[in-house]
Amino acid sequence: MSPTPKNAVSPLGPKHAPGHPFNNCEGSPADVQEQFERLRERYQRCTTSLPSAAHDLQTPLSIISGYVGVLQGEKLGALNDRQREVLGDMASSCKRLQNFIQDFLTYSVLETGEMQLRFELGDLNESLAEVCSLWSPRFQEKGLAVYFLANEKITPFPFDAPKVQRVISNLLDNACKFTPTGGTVWLHADPYMWDRRSTQPSNFPNDRRQRSLSTPNAVKVSVADTGPGIGPEFHLEVFDDFFRIPQKSNETDGTGLGLAIVERRVDEIGGAVECQSPIENGRGTRFLVRFQASAI
Repeated sequence: MSPTPKNAVSPLGPKHAPGHPFNNCEGSPADVQEQFERLRERYQRCTTSLPSAAHDLQTPLSIISGYVGVLQGEKLGALNDRQREVLGDMASSCKRLQNFIQDFLTYSVLETGEMQLRFELGDLNESLAEVCSLWSPRFQEKGLAVYFLANEKITPFPFDAPKVQRVISNLLDNACKFTPTGGTVWLHADPYMWDRRSTQPSNFPNDRRQRSLSTPNAVKVSVADTGPGIGPEFHLEVFDDFFRIPQKSNETDGTGLGLAIVERRVDEIGGAVECQSPIENGRGTRFLVRFQASAI
């Protein structure tokens, strides 16, 4: 075997600077523990600094947005067409920055585990219809059609409606970004048989995993679009932090946190999310969200 070149680059990336916690990670258990503590401390500093920076940006951005609104309302004088166009661009840019900041704040809260769940009896159809109606103007502006048809088979059951709505909102936002003008987005929900039973003999009497299921015990919500689709090699990576599909990274705005936030929120409510693409004729993407619903 030939010796390793002097300037060889590790498959994990370039060599780290002296003193980096990744260097010399081999050693006694005490050394490994020390390296772990240093990594955890660095991670915690990054996690806490992110919301702090986001909050620092939020205040001046809110002031700018307020002044833009005042000018657009012509409260300080009439505007010509060019001025309206410029102010419209400024308002759009402020909105994008506000969305970025909100993504960072949501991400930091999920990372620190400070999100609290609140399950209440509710109607999933009503929750989804509300989200769909809120997003309809955005879809219309882009020339997209969005459809939601209530499913009468889904009866009221306990769930955290705000959390579920935020998950679906993030998925609709993603569909809106990547579906070209003239496309279609569908939002749909179905009762789902989430079979978590064990096929192995149990030593415990009345083990719930051994019970046969005669009625659906979960809900499956899907958001599908007619966009270009996502290659199979990215079906797992799309949920990584700050990940953006290479060929699409320059086509749309975003932090690469939307689907990462979706996955964390779904994990919180004890569910699962997956990506299916392409759907038909090599195009389209469907995101499926499954979560428990004991009283359907």
